[in-house]
Amino acid sequence: MPKKEYILAIESSCDDTAAAVLSERRILSNVVASQKVHEEYGGVVPELASRAHQAHIVPVVNSALTEAGITAADLSAIAFTAGPGLLGSLLVGTSFAKSLSLALSIPLIDVHHMRAHVLAHLIEAEGVKNPEFPFLCLTVSGGHTQIVKVNSPSDFEVMGETLDDAAGEAFDKTAKLLGLSYPGGPEIDRRAALGNPNAFAFSRPSLEGYNFSFSGLKTSVLYTLQKAVAKEPDFIQKNIDDICASVQHTIIEILMKKLVAASKDTGIHRIAIAGGVSANKGLRNRLSELAEKRKWELFLPPFEFTTDNAAMIAIAGYYKWKEGHVADLSISASARINL
Repeated sequence: MPKKEYILAIESSCDDTAAAVLSERRILSNVVASQKVHEEYGGVVPELASRAHQAHIVPVVNSALTEAGITAADLSAIAFTAGPGLLGSLLVGTSFAKSLSLALSIPLIDVHHMRAHVLAHLIEAEGVKNPEFPFLCLTVSGGHTQIVKVNSPSDFEVMGETLDDAAGEAFDKTAKLLGLSYPGGPEIDRRAALGNPNAFAFSRPSLEGYNFSFSGLKTSVLYTLQKAVAKEPDFIQKNIDDICASVQHTIIEILMKKLVAASKDTGIHRIAIAGGVSANKGLRNRLSELAEKRKWELFLPPFEFTTDNAAMIAIAGYYKWKEGHVADLSISASARINL
């Protein structure tokens, strides 16, 4: 009987230290240690993030191995996030993965963070349907917004992407203007459910093709608030739910316009979303409405696979390993890597 294969995956691209164990395409453990220290600063402080990763990585990996019921000696390979992300944070995970790979004499697999978000849809889990190829995936996070045509686990075609700010960044910076707590995206989503999405009209870009732009929207929100507050100092407090609903509605409609166009032009009706913003309830509801109207086969990731996690790194590493793509010890982390 062949020996069972286990992959340990490590994710440290931003402010979450995560480790997971995968066997075939099933996740045996998925452990995440979050960092609360950034809340008082209203955003991630890179130096604090990398120091926290150093403190968390050993206990997180130990927890993942224990939860999976194996030891380090049982591992077949180690996958890790090589980028993109915060360089100091990435270096912690990369260095740990390289050291463990060397100590155990097992293969090392470098993984692209955004590819992993997309490939999380291929994890085998109870009640989860995996998309067939090809499918379109809208990836939306704090640093990225893209429409990707996924032809296979290793064949990705970027059809469109943001030319400036990402959708998640637009959420977070708007939340900061409104005085909401960090992270702001989930707070806007919560308040948007209580407000009128048509209360305020904000700028929408006019771009050809499938590319996005959100910088104009942020400026529009800023100017609208400045003018209103100058006339009525407590304008934001009185209208915050309607403002959140209107901003969220605008962001979602910008995303949907491009996604609908991409689906029409390619004839692909298998549609997925990925990335941290894919947890947004307003976005999920709008996608579900469009899927019913346009007869799309919609794939929404489980919430545990939307934010940064190591399960997605594990499945991405699994497919690279099966295709014979492994790294050597000269591999280094990179803050920017093309998809």
